[in-house]
Amino acid sequence: MRTPLSWLAGRYSLGARSVRLAALGSVVASIAIIVTGGIVRVTGSGLGCTDWPMCTGETLAPTAEMGVHGAIEFGNRLLTGALCAVVGWVIITARLQERPMPAVLRGGWAQFWIVVLNAVVGGVTVWMRLSPYIVAAHFLAATLLLTAAVYTWHAAYAGADGAADGAGDVGGVGGVGGVGGGSDENSKGGEVGRPGAPSPLAPRSAARIRSLSASLVAVTAVLVVVGTLATGSGPHAGDSSDVPRMPFNWTAVTVVHGVLAVAVLVLAGVLLSALPRDGFGAARRKAAAFLAVLLGQGVVGLVQSLTALPSLVVMLHLLGSALVWTGVLQVHFTVKRASFGHSGPPDGAPLPRARGAATHA
Repeated sequence: MRTPLSWLAGRYSLGARSVRLAALGSVVASIAIIVTGGIVRVTGSGLGCTDWPMCTGETLAPTAEMGVHGAIEFGNRLLTGALCAVVGWVIITARLQERPMPAVLRGGWAQFWIVVLNAVVGGVTVWMRLSPYIVAAHFLAATLLLTAAVYTWHAAYAGADGAADGAGDVGGVGGVGGVGGGSDENSKGGEVGRPGAPSPLAPRSAARIRSLSASLVAVTAVLVVVGTLATGSGPHAGDSSDVPRMPFNWTAVTVVHGVLAVAVLVLAGVLLSALPRDGFGAARRKAAAFLAVLLGQGVVGLVQSLTALPSLVVMLHLLGSALVWTGVLQVHFTVKRASFGHSGPPDGAPLPRARGAATHA
């Protein structure tokens, strides 16, 4: 049975640049939905719309009597529609590539279903009158969406080059700051053994690097989760009414959060020092950029803790958390592919390679 996408793929094709830009757009949109959710919270607009999926029991949009809080909450809901459009464009551009990109296509569909999940969790958040536990789950679902978006973005660069060395420079956090360009000249894992190519790593060294990278992601994930506990115990409940908070000591949770941030900083420094200069240029640059973003996030976190959590600083810290998570994933994906390219995958399995150009009927 032919689908509309298979019909289109048989008649049209798009270049690699289109899928790269679409994947980058999904990362930006995923970060934006995290930030706008934070705006809803710090402005006390979480119950600006009193129902879901309708804004009220009778109307889809807010009424004039609901004021600015209703407009803020409804605007955040509208962004979900824009996010669906961006994710849909990722799926379409991946499907219309002359060279199949199955990893990008899987990432695009994963984003679609996570958007659906996040919308449902958002509705439950309203029904549960901003229970801090559901609010935390809503944020973590948005972070899961960002995870899928970053994976798709990274896969778009690896797939577009027709090889899975993946150590190329992908723009953004670690790349934070823009659209990066394709493959790093020193990271052609498939060229190991050619004249002038980097020497392969010893299996033990490659395994150690991958373990450090995985540990960095794991501790950063715990840092993010503990951050939701600090938020759930703090003053920004998401509405001006009396909303219950988590029964934790905010100061104690904040101290644990800070200790975990230091642990992430140390792990990132150890990983950077362990990465060889030969063949890991992109990974080293991303690890260095991640360290810079993490330090900036730490400064913002310290300022907000010492200044009674002003709304603007809280928003900057929320943006920083999204950039930190984007950065650690970029580091991990780049290190993983670069290390496999220099030492070979586990158990002697062949390196995965993108399939050749396909002709669609």
